[in-house]
Amino acid sequence: MAKSDGKVKVMGRWQCPFTMRARIALNIKSVNYELVEARPWDGQSQVLHESKSNPVMVHGDKSICESLNIVEYIDEIWPYAPSIVPSDPLERVTARFWAGYLKDQWFPSLKAIGTAEGEDTRKAAIRQVEKGLVLLEGAFGKCSKRKAFFGGDQIAYLDIAFGCFLCLLRVEEKVNGIKLLSEAKTPDLLKWAHRFCSNAVVKDVMPTIESLIEYDEIIMGRMKGVASPASKL
Repeated sequence: MAKSDGKVKVMGRWQCPFTMRARIALNIKSVNYELVEARPWDGQSQVLHESKSNPVMVHGDKSICESLNIVEYIDEIWPYAPSIVPSDPLERVTARFWAGYLKDQWFPSLKAIGTAEGEDTRKAAIRQVEKGLVLLEGAFGKCSKRKAFFGGDQIAYLDIAFGCFLCLLRVEEKVNGIKLLSEAKTPDLLKWAHRFCSNAVVKDVMPTIESLIEYDEIIMGRMKGVASPASKL
């Protein structure tokens, strides 16, 4: 096992859900780290570009790529409680299955809502997201065993994998005037989302809806060659 000593840096973007995964895992383990902001319009993102990964965690002289790889690395290098990755083999593979579903199917549908060309395409993406949330509602009931989080009493692997997308989900709800999480269709996920976002290891990491919308407007302005206040940040 690698040593747990050495400075820790997380290289990524504050608004990125995948960067958030690494930061939440480090917070769970009470590990001090430095967030090295990488902006898409300057040279700071060169390491991320070369690694084709966001984020990258630097631990001493080692670099670890891909958000869920980083989460598992953190749990193994700092093995004290609370644990993040389930110790039970079945629970572990189940959590990884749903994390893969989020990555390969659900999150692409969420992104498609904002990039859809035409109302029919947008509505189709919304339906896919809603179907996925119903599936995840069922998964929550089985994984949580009627406790507060997918991981039981504490935020764990699948909570991190899914929870990092909640702010983007809220952005799509606000921008499109829709409700994706609701008391009618996903009551348990709705309560879970509130608990997750208000948890001490998450709340200082989770960006606000307003900050994400403002950031998107700034980036669009830069792409169009329009000056913005962010140039002074």
